[in-house]
Amino acid sequence: MSQLSWSPTATLRKGLRIFLPISLALTIYLYFFPFFGKCAFPLPPVQHNAPADTGYHAFLETVKLHLSLPSVPVEETDPTSTPTVTPSRPLAPFRLLALGDPQLEGDTSIPTEYLGVFPHVKSLFRHLTFQTSHASLRWRLRQCFHEIVDIFFEDVFNLAESYRKRFDHWGNDYYLAHIYRTLHWWSRPTHVTVLGDLLGSQWVTDDEFYWRAHRFWNRVFKGGERVPDEVAMYPADEYDLTGYLSTSGPANDSSVWTKRIINVAGNHDIGYAGDINTNLTARFEDAFGKINYELRFELPLTNKSLTSTLFDALDNPLSDRLVPELRLVVLNDMNLDTPALSTELQDDTYSFINSVINTASAVQFKGHFTLVLTHVPLYKPDGVCVDSPLFTFHDHDGTLKEQNQLSLAASKGFLEGMLGMSGNKDAPGNGQGRRGIILNGHDHEGCDTWHYINQSFVEVERLVQSEDGEYEIERKQREWEVKRYKQAKKESLIGREDMPGVREVTVRSMMGEFGGNAGLLSVWFDEEEWEWKAEYATCPMGTQHLWWVVHFMDFFVILGAVLLAGAGVAGWFGVDVDRAVVRGLRRMVGGRKYRRRTGERSERQERLRGEGERHRDERGKSRDRGVLKDRTRSKSRRRLERRGVTPDHQLWSEAKKRLDYAKS
Repeated sequence: MSQLSWSPTATLRKGLRIFLPISLALTIYLYFFPFFGKCAFPLPPVQHNAPADTGYHAFLETVKLHLSLPSVPVEETDPTSTPTVTPSRPLAPFRLLALGDPQLEGDTSIPTEYLGVFPHVKSLFRHLTFQTSHASLRWRLRQCFHEIVDIFFEDVFNLAESYRKRFDHWGNDYYLAHIYRTLHWWSRPTHVTVLGDLLGSQWVTDDEFYWRAHRFWNRVFKGGERVPDEVAMYPADEYDLTGYLSTSGPANDSSVWTKRIINVAGNHDIGYAGDINTNLTARFEDAFGKINYELRFELPLTNKSLTSTLFDALDNPLSDRLVPELRLVVLNDMNLDTPALSTELQDDTYSFINSVINTASAVQFKGHFTLVLTHVPLYKPDGVCVDSPLFTFHDHDGTLKEQNQLSLAASKGFLEGMLGMSGNKDAPGNGQGRRGIILNGHDHEGCDTWHYINQSFVEVERLVQSEDGEYEIERKQREWEVKRYKQAKKESLIGREDMPGVREVTVRSMMGEFGGNAGLLSVWFDEEEWEWKAEYATCPMGTQHLWWVVHFMDFFVILGAVLLAGAGVAGWFGVDVDRAVVRGLRRMVGGRKYRRRTGERSERQERLRGEGERHRDERGKSRDRGVLKDRTRSKSRRRLERRGVTPDHQLWSEAKKRLDYAKS
């Protein structure tokens, strides 16, 4: 039986030996990327004046959550003995997984949805059936030929692009879902937020909007829940607590709030100030929750002796300590700037901000922390972040069309109003305001900044001569400044008594082209200073191409393994899989002519095989035709050698001819 020159099963086996380890390694990395990236929520320091730990110890404590190691508090560890496990440090009671700008696209980006399937075929049919009017038959035929060309050069490509786009939407949904699901499992957050631009466009129909909302809740954030309307409260002097921040358990998280998604409205959800109307806001609130509300979480005191130090109007009126409380404010800042299309909705936003200010604790007290979640970042001069200040307006009515940041005036009111900071040392609380942090999205590149005002700046007035020769009074006043957070930290601007400030984190987008990023915010309470502290870290997964490559490779490796197993099973039943595959490939590739040549070659091989069998002797030993030929050549060579002719390989043909001629 003749042997094949190529074995498909052997090639498949060799390919699996190469790609199976690569596929396995990439899959492990993809599904455990937080582990390989050492992602973890910042860990509160052991000493109150030390910085938060965002490195090895924070990562180690997260690993121990998944290994179910017993916890040994640091203060209870005996330094003279050798502990059986590594001493555990308590996690922050509030850990927020912050995700920015998923921007789910939909049918508006699919050509067949707004053009139809093969629209030029329909136009061609109308031309051929005289449903359209033309000046002459020549023009009708000319238009028909145009439609035929467009069928091949537009309709076919649009159809292919539509299928590709639908497949891309499906993959992008699960790529974003992978980021949320994996990080939620690994980092164990207590709360989750999406900082605006949940969808890709505000100018979609209601059916398209709710279809994207369905994908949001059932694909990307499957298992998540919107914040109930009865929980999302409007600010009031007499309020009910939303809940308590747990300090018990290894992860001190709440099973209720770990499932809820705190959604912030973005410009691609409800539009900018010149676009927002009641219909856009109503459907957003219906699908994702209210656009303006607050949540209040109280932190129970673990040391009961500290209760006596709290402020009480009767028993302890001189204390400046309040019960530790975290106030989370969800704010729609899309219509803070003017002019706005709907002054009614803008007034609602202003009223909400005023209520936040009026119901906040006095700046002289300690113990309260304000976390503000918005979409559009505060004002920053050109060069601080990637997005520069940008404002455009509609031509038809002059309303605000687009903005990269809030205006300087809106940002100032934001800082001085909601957070109570001031450039005046004589202001209440020395102008330090309330402890807090601001998180937002919109700038897909992300940015981490520190807003501050220099109270030691001396305001001056001087006369300045203008170009026309007149003198004008120039006033240099204290102004809000902003720098990158790392730069401000390097210059020791943070924590100075004469420079009140607040940190603003613009979370980098979780979209694939921006690395699938996520933010990890930890907030904890320092009992010695009686103040809340916060620290922020990031965890990027990688671009969407990695997700696609890994899953495509996994698919083909699994397919190859199944085919190889099937070939092995078929071999047990006597099926020659290699020969069948090669024969099938030859039939597909060669056609009739190749099959005819293959048949002739097979017949010739069968004939030679039969002749070889006839050369078997009585003892059962086979005499191969090649051996007989070698023996014949040996006799001829010996005859040539007797005649003095050397049987060189190159001269053999010519010598053989001379020998034959001599015989004749």
